[in-house]
Amino acid sequence: MTQAKRCVMIRVRVILVAGCACSLLAAGAAAAREKPVAKLAARVFILRTSGGEANLPIDASLDWSAPLPEVTRAAIVFHGKGRNVEGYYAALLTAARIAGASPTQTLTVAPQFLREEDVEAHRLPKTYLRWHGGGWSAGEPAEGPAALSSFDVIDALLAVLGERSRFPNLRDVVLVGHSGGGQLLNRYAIVGRGPTALAAAGIHVRFVIANPSSFLYFDDERPLPDGSFAPYASASCPNFDRWRYGPTGAPAYVADTSAEAWEKREADFVAADVIYLLGEDDTDPEQVDLDTSCAGEAEGPQRFARGNAYFRYLRQRHPTGFRQQLWFVPGVAHFGNRMVDSPCGVAAIFDTGKCSTVEPP
Repeated sequence: MTQAKRCVMIRVRVILVAGCACSLLAAGAAAAREKPVAKLAARVFILRTSGGEANLPIDASLDWSAPLPEVTRAAIVFHGKGRNVEGYYAALLTAARIAGASPTQTLTVAPQFLREEDVEAHRLPKTYLRWHGGGWSAGEPAEGPAALSSFDVIDALLAVLGERSRFPNLRDVVLVGHSGGGQLLNRYAIVGRGPTALAAAGIHVRFVIANPSSFLYFDDERPLPDGSFAPYASASCPNFDRWRYGPTGAPAYVADTSAEAWEKREADFVAADVIYLLGEDDTDPEQVDLDTSCAGEAEGPQRFARGNAYFRYLRQRHPTGFRQQLWFVPGVAHFGNRMVDSPCGVAAIFDTGKCSTVEPP
């Protein structure tokens, strides 16, 4: 077995073991619904569940099956709708190089959320996690081999990083997602359980949310063309406030859906270290991957407008205690690599250099 194909194993208590069998078996055939990914991540992250193994492709710069006492920062990048993990991971490595990050003190990670057609095309075993369509970007449960949410996967990744026996000197974890990955992180930053455990271990967590197609709103207000907000006229779009656009109908991962629980989540979210990274040229209302559903359109005509509106929405609802930031990347449209390794991306992920285009707090 090659070094690149070494597996990472995680049990119920998130125990990692290096060196597992990674044989590829044929999966059941199904009609193709989207062009499969061309390349899989080089490693495998294995979750042990009550129903058996659940595998996820992943790239990582260091072998984290053994203790890494030198690591002080971990950066995890989440790909977009196309699942092209190699491009996002390469951009993260470029950003780390630009930042001058030490390769022994910095762990870079890139998980890959597969669709059903990816598993079929690459003849992967049925143990590989696979989602129907883009459900992974909203925290929906996988189609198999277990109904694990993509949020459960992030929890598992963070649980590994929170093991002080493995990472005794880890201080910062940065989660960065672009497009579909940005949608995933916006929702996870609100409902995810992993950051609380890391905070208890003395590890700071930052979310860098770049160019998502939509955001989760906490009530029925949506932006108007004049920049104000008003309750959305929902007659023509009755599901505008359902998950992924609002709290109604949240996936099973979100166990407590009471009003009190959502109030607590919102309060914690606006106080979290979140940087919205928007490409100033991501303004095409007909961009091929833009969410053009009525619920998506209710948030604005294109991504740049939607990101600005969401930031104003949160700041308006929380005039005090609001910690989040809005940064702009000049000259960049909907390109994940150019967002991640831009000067603003480098500053957001590695705290090196500065972003000169920042919305005043």
